[in-house]
Amino acid sequence: MKDRGGEVGLIGRPTPQRTEVLRALAGRGEFVSAQLLHAGLLAVGSRVGLSTVYRTLTALATAGRADVVRDVNGEKLFRYRPDEDHRHYLICRHCGSSVPVDSGPVEAWADEVARTSGFAQVQHTVELAGVCADCLAADGEG
Repeated sequence: MKDRGGEVGLIGRPTPQRTEVLRALAGRGEFVSAQLLHAGLLAVGSRVGLSTVYRTLTALATAGRADVVRDVNGEKLFRYRPDEDHRHYLICRHCGSSVPVDSGPVEAWADEVARTSGFAQVQHTVELAGVCADCLAADGEG
């Protein structure tokens, strides 16, 4: 699936820098901060600036092509969304691993609130964080 920019996931003009950011994000399997993604780009010789990384990630999230969560410090973390399904994740506060969760009840609730309130284009954020079984075991709490 290609959008009007010609590159999967890119909205607007597909500059080489935006394409690099998109490919770097898509190549990661986990949520990542803009700074960490930028550092990874620099490590492979990219000259993409941090502000371009931020702008591209924000555009991808706005277009529904990236999921966004906040870590325990409030920093935004991004993960490429290969399809248009909106997802929610449970994220480990220790190691950052994430698993998608069944969000049907949350989606139904948000739709009902929008319908009964008379609002349109309602967006929502649900963030779930805990400690995964591996981290609990490593800490001796499992």
